[in-house]
Amino acid sequence: MTENIGVLGKKSPQRTGVERVVNAPLPTVYGKFQAVGYLDHDRGDEQVALVHGDLDANGGENVLVRLHSECLTGDAFGSQHCECGDQLDAALRAVVAEGSGVVVYLRGHEGRGIGLLAKLRAMALQAEGLDTVEANLALGLPVDARDYGAAAGILRDLGVRSVRLMSNNPRKREALVQHGIEVNEQVPLLIPPCESNITYLRTKRERLDHHLPHLDAVAHLS
Repeated sequence: MTENIGVLGKKSPQRTGVERVVNAPLPTVYGKFQAVGYLDHDRGDEQVALVHGDLDANGGENVLVRLHSECLTGDAFGSQHCECGDQLDAALRAVVAEGSGVVVYLRGHEGRGIGLLAKLRAMALQAEGLDTVEANLALGLPVDARDYGAAAGILRDLGVRSVRLMSNNPRKREALVQHGIEVNEQVPLLIPPCESNITYLRTKRERLDHHLPHLDAVAHLS
């Protein structure tokens, strides 16, 4: 492995954690944000936090936050296999309506951390009848390989002390707490299901413990 050598030939210490690299204004269809870019030295990923409003207004307490796992198919292509794109849209709108908040967009989380091509392979197996958990396991991959250490580091850098977390996933709450971020409330982010994603959502509820009570009202969907 090539050593990290400084300008005078001395070995430079390896940096760990997240480093803020850039802060740029980002006007969007939802409202005005600051795009704060980070480098995750532990995993090598480039991350971004979309910040709206003044996070210091309440001393960084009870900040409305979404930790959004990267999903190219849902976020960019409008896939109805999942609800990710609609959740991102809803989170950005909610932050603007709140007057302040953060959406941390977590790269390296594609397919719950298995990567884009592996996710597509898993989707192909799901088309043959496996659920999302069974598909990952059939490929010899973890059910969920995501890590939220970088997200917690980003929130700390932004001065966030406690959050109201927009998520249906109890593991995200547990991960933030483990990394020292207080979660005062878990705010549901419920998207109406469709025929293309109802099986996926039911699997998330039944096998991954996601809180999705609205699915009970759509028993007619196959």
